[in-house]
Amino acid sequence: MPEIHRLSPNATRLNDDFAARLIRWHKRHGRHDLPWQNTRDPYRVWLSEIMLQQTQVATVLPYYRRFLDRFPQLATLAASPVEDVMALWSGLGYYARARNLHACAQAVIGAHQGKFPGDPDVIAGLPGIGRSTANSIATFCFGAQAPIMDGNVKRVLCRAFGIEGFPGGAAVQKRLWVLAGELMPKRDGATYNQAQMDLGAMVCTRAKPRCDACPLADICVARATGRTAELPERKPRVTIPQREATLLVLLHEQRVLLEARPPAGIWGGLLSLPELPVGAKASEWTAQRYACRVITVSPAPTLDHAFSHFRLRISPLLMDVEPRTVAMEPGLSWTALDALANAALPAPVRRILEALHASGSKPLDSRKR
Repeated sequence: MPEIHRLSPNATRLNDDFAARLIRWHKRHGRHDLPWQNTRDPYRVWLSEIMLQQTQVATVLPYYRRFLDRFPQLATLAASPVEDVMALWSGLGYYARARNLHACAQAVIGAHQGKFPGDPDVIAGLPGIGRSTANSIATFCFGAQAPIMDGNVKRVLCRAFGIEGFPGGAAVQKRLWVLAGELMPKRDGATYNQAQMDLGAMVCTRAKPRCDACPLADICVARATGRTAELPERKPRVTIPQREATLLVLLHEQRVLLEARPPAGIWGGLLSLPELPVGAKASEWTAQRYACRVITVSPAPTLDHAFSHFRLRISPLLMDVEPRTVAMEPGLSWTALDALANAALPAPVRRILEALHASGSKPLDSRKR
């Protein structure tokens, strides 16, 4: 198990004033005007916590505001079709979060009479909510004194205490949780937890940390030993596989054929362009699977998209087609190119179709990226 290296025997006092330093710093320098702050409404706090998972604040802000405009209350979210939720989430990524968000809202309505539970252990039992998110909701909304463990907190603790090893590993993660519990103050838990996140986001950043502005500078092991660039240790490198996919852009009278993805897996629950199976011929597959006669076929520029565990190279094929039947199988729909703004599309598919619409639905110049 990774060790915690201390500067001196007196460094054990850090447990006593660690929280006090952060709380004092936050009052003067922390963030106080984010739209999910200054409220104890668990719906708004929970929504922000889910959106902020692996996503930066600047990216989340417009989604958060649009989401609340459309679903101002938890009951509104629970009563809405999941397709509407996915459409508003389109482009934010990690789409399982949106499906779990909808399922969680329905669970709160069904099992908790529409009121978010206040016990962090009960909150952690809801769909899509882990220990850190549950503790955060309980702290900010119900006055709990419970530690959190997002990426910013991990970085602050690893540097301040000189914790070695990859913080996403089970052994290091367990040690961090023990330490976080020991450091948790008996009061002001909400301010303390926010201070940790703000310090990691604003001062103790991954690259070029501002140690001169840090309230922990004089007791930070990483700074004293010249290891701020090394801690926390990065995830061991692995080869990221490259995959290929051909997507069919079937066009008919300024409409494009969209196909619902399966609930689980990549882009689960979203609308996407049909994917050509490996080894299949585009014209034959289009006629067989989608009952369309192909008039013209032209390739569009390839598009690279990175997922968390692989990279995908997308090769779109633009195809003018003539449907042979008006009836459509479940999961298939013809959508006007000028009506895609509210469609639940993955980000790369949206980019393909927006470029197509901007070009007047003419074949795209493969030299333009």
